[in-house]
Amino acid sequence: MYFPAFIKLDDLKVLIVGGGAVASDKLLHMLDFTRDICVIAPWVSTQMQDMIEKNGLSYEDRVYRNGDIDGFGIVIVAVDDMRVQRSIYDEAKIKKVLCNCVDLVEYCDFIFPSYIKNGDLTIAVSTSGASPAVAKYLRRFLEKVIPNSIAEFLEEMKILRTTIPKGKNRMKFLDEKAKNYFDDK
Repeated sequence: MYFPAFIKLDDLKVLIVGGGAVASDKLLHMLDFTRDICVIAPWVSTQMQDMIEKNGLSYEDRVYRNGDIDGFGIVIVAVDDMRVQRSIYDEAKIKKVLCNCVDLVEYCDFIFPSYIKNGDLTIAVSTSGASPAVAKYLRRFLEKVIPNSIAEFLEEMKILRTTIPKGKNRMKFLDEKAKNYFDDK
């Protein structure tokens, strides 16, 4: 069972091991939240190479070596070799680095949910690995019911929250404003 949590990535470097389609997909998702990413792979897809160059990411054109995990807070392993996945996972456990070996739930400290990102709004949907397809279609369903103006509304609420003094009046005002926003949709 996975606990739903949002991790602050400000001080966590991310390592992605692998350069194929699955690694590219994970990189694309990580770029929604951080640019402090390094890729290690003897080969990367054209799509991944474009993302690396466009975002100024670090790329090492080689296979993973023991110890490469040092200095990283998160490692995502997207390679076909199960021995490499197990080895990196074991190293991550020893060094207290969060690890995700794609498509091997038993080698994952965390999983990638299906998610919606719109400005400051992030909604994550997970089935704890039971059915990624269900998570994907539920995410698509939710995307249809979220108001188009949600990012702008959240920006307004953020400004109000920082300009109105803390207390019961602010809480009541912001709660009423949120209620009215959704009642009008």
